[in-house]
Amino acid sequence: MAANLDQLIPDFKPKVVELLARCKQGGVGMRVFFTLRDPFEQARLWRQSRSTEEIQQKIADFEQGGADFLAHCLKSVGPQHGDPVTDTPPGFSWHQWGEAVDCFWLVNGEAEWSPQKLINGINGYRVYADLAKAMQLTPGGFWTSPKDWPHVQFRSISNPGKIMSLSQINEAMKARFGG
Repeated sequence: MAANLDQLIPDFKPKVVELLARCKQGGVGMRVFFTLRDPFEQARLWRQSRSTEEIQQKIADFEQGGADFLAHCLKSVGPQHGDPVTDTPPGFSWHQWGEAVDCFWLVNGEAEWSPQKLINGINGYRVYADLAKAMQLTPGGFWTSPKDWPHVQFRSISNPGKIMSLSQINEAMKARFGG
């Protein structure tokens, strides 16, 4: 999946370009595979591996909190199956705001997903995370739980819910993504 860096906010895009260049200078090829993720895709990913009860509770929480659009996102994508991907429901990921990227480590033309594998004594995800941190970005690989080595975000604040109300998030998502 190709990612469009132009979907990132103007303050973040040049930092991502610089981060990728620094990785390359260090002998690590990182490729962006996700930038902007709409709340429907976030809902699909969040619903994976969740019980019907947990999903229904989140929909009810959104509806009771006046977040009709976010509830609609969760309802409209239908059942999803798969391994856990994210703990973050729609609207609460910086991906929906153009403030996060996910990259994979490119080794011999193939995506390498292991945060433990060493090639020539280095792990690409560790290099990527160390450089991101040095640039005042927030790498998901250094989170306590869950670790998300491909993820880097612009803000140190974990999610928009720390600085905006549910209503503000809902209205921003509705304005940006329709509904």
